[in-house]
Amino acid sequence: MNRSSLPRHPRTGVRAVGIVGGRPVYPIKGGAPTLTEQRDEIMRLLQDENYDGDVTELMQRADTVAAQIEQANQRDQRLRALRSANLPAGDPQPQGDQRQQPGMQPDERGNPHPVTAAEAFVRSEALATFRGNGKRGQFSVDGMDFRAAPTGTVTTGTQPAQNTRVPGIIPQNPDFPLLIANLLDRQTSDGTTLEYMRDTSGPLSTWNKAAVVAEGADKPQTGPFSFDLITTTLKTVAHWVPITRQAADDNSQLMGYINGRLTYGLDYKLDREILTGNGTTQMQGILTTSGIGAYQPASGNTDAKLITVRKAKTQGELAMYPPDAIVMNPLDWQDIELDTDANGQFRVITTVTDSGAPMRIWGLTVVTSVAMTAGTALLGGYRTGATLWERQGITILMTDSHADYFTANTLVILAERRANVAVHTPQAFVKITFAAAA
Repeated sequence: MNRSSLPRHPRTGVRAVGIVGGRPVYPIKGGAPTLTEQRDEIMRLLQDENYDGDVTELMQRADTVAAQIEQANQRDQRLRALRSANLPAGDPQPQGDQRQQPGMQPDERGNPHPVTAAEAFVRSEALATFRGNGKRGQFSVDGMDFRAAPTGTVTTGTQPAQNTRVPGIIPQNPDFPLLIANLLDRQTSDGTTLEYMRDTSGPLSTWNKAAVVAEGADKPQTGPFSFDLITTTLKTVAHWVPITRQAADDNSQLMGYINGRLTYGLDYKLDREILTGNGTTQMQGILTTSGIGAYQPASGNTDAKLITVRKAKTQGELAMYPPDAIVMNPLDWQDIELDTDANGQFRVITTVTDSGAPMRIWGLTVVTSVAMTAGTALLGGYRTGATLWERQGITILMTDSHADYFTANTLVILAERRANVAVHTPQAFVKITFAAAA
């Protein structure tokens, strides 16, 4: 069809681009209809059940527009492929305006000019990215000079590099084993607020009314059950240390040691929070939770600590929450391991040479911790009675965005974790107070 023979719009004077169904199709204001507009118009007509135009011609137009769209997509794919393709080695790179930029000029022989600190800064990809981001954020370029680090910062002089060094610095975990957290059921929290039900029903005998019932007789009602809704938040435990960029870059052993110590510090604090956290500004500690059991030998009773633990275990079993572990101070565990009979034979250990044997007593796993006050211990069904909720594992962060550390060429290494303890069944735990030594 000759375009010049098509009618013009009676109001705007714009010539139609075609005839569909006996009616002229005019372009949108500003030019001819785009492929998207043509596609949408044809789809609308194809879906119109009352369309009385030439269906064959409409379908031909649909095929034409679909082919044009496919061709446009293929051109776009070829263009993106060319842009992402890497030139072969040795192929001259396009210079563009880089020849005119400071620090980009070749030397007298045409070779790349020696790169100074300023030229490295100008040529860096970090600067190009910084400019592309609207000059927001931070970036660094190797080779720049900075002023001295603040006093007290970990530097390469803290642990200077030597020509020959035995691998490692010092043991990363010199303290006692950190195992209290591993006694608990551990779950992941999806939020920062923690709500759980704490069972305050008391001993089994107070609420369990199950009984044998004669035929036709009324069945007993058990209970009452008693629960408290506990609402708390996950607590953040964190600490950090400054370190110069040179120490971080040049001394991998020192860097690994610091990371290990930061991580260990969080675990060390977590163990103590599980036991003695105050439940408000700190995590909820088991020992500070109301409702846990208690056992102490009667006045005048001089039971050995070995015997006291066994009787406390019975108390936990009578509460219907069989204990599985006990946490005690190393001094109290020492007294138990050194307990001897009348013949001088050790009661707990079979041989003093087997120092790697698992620590157990009366079928209970033993964990020693200086967080437990000497003369006391905590026995319980740890997985039954409490859950450690963690929002995230230990996170190690490093940045120069702290105070004036950027200009001091100093980094901050930060380690943190977010967690809290839900002591949902206090009756599962028994605090032991040992009798004073005779």
